[in-house]
Amino acid sequence: MKYSSLHRWHIWLGWLVGVPLILWTLSGLFMVLIPIEDIRGEHLRAEMPPIEAGFEPALPAMEVRAVKTLTLEQQPSGPAWIIAYHDGGKRRADARTGALLPPVTAIEARSLAAGYYNGNMPITSVWHFPADQSPFDLRRDRPSWQVSLKDNTRFYIDADSGQLMAVRTPRWRIFDFMWGLHIMDLQTREDTSHPILIGFAAISLLALLLAFAMQIWRQKRAKRSRNS
Repeated sequence: MKYSSLHRWHIWLGWLVGVPLILWTLSGLFMVLIPIEDIRGEHLRAEMPPIEAGFEPALPAMEVRAVKTLTLEQQPSGPAWIIAYHDGGKRRADARTGALLPPVTAIEARSLAAGYYNGNMPITSVWHFPADQSPFDLRRDRPSWQVSLKDNTRFYIDADSGQLMAVRTPRWRIFDFMWGLHIMDLQTREDTSHPILIGFAAISLLALLLAFAMQIWRQKRAKRSRNS
């Protein structure tokens, strides 16, 4: 293949992959500028105090369901058993009495979020979402309470177990959008192996290989010119 043909192919491929390359670079730059701990809102999570030494929890009452895991943890309201079932469901039991607790109410969700939060921004809203209508920024098929702060940070509380599932800051949502651009999946932002991404990556690689080939060709031609 002649140099002119390589150059022409390189130009056309450059126009084709120019925009994706800019988006990849821009999104990648944003994602590495801010520490991931800040993106995830780790600094906004209050550290739960340890369960008191010598505390003897009462065994939780059990439903007639296959149990997957049984975990004792400290929550803002006190120690609790978290029961995870094989069918995907969860329940919470009071570790002091063993009694199964009802699903979290709006008032309790607000109280739990305030306990999980390490800050003083006021709460502006509390919304319940069933598992099949989970908010896009939660990405979990679990019933939840969305507790929003004044700065639009959202704490997601599991409606069955009272656990803190996620903290979504405004920065996290920008990061999430940039991640969608980076993997070229703005719909689910989870698919990292699809034809569009693979195709553009392959074309970008071909354009780079052509650029290297032209550079080597140019150097050889210049060397021949000097020796003649």
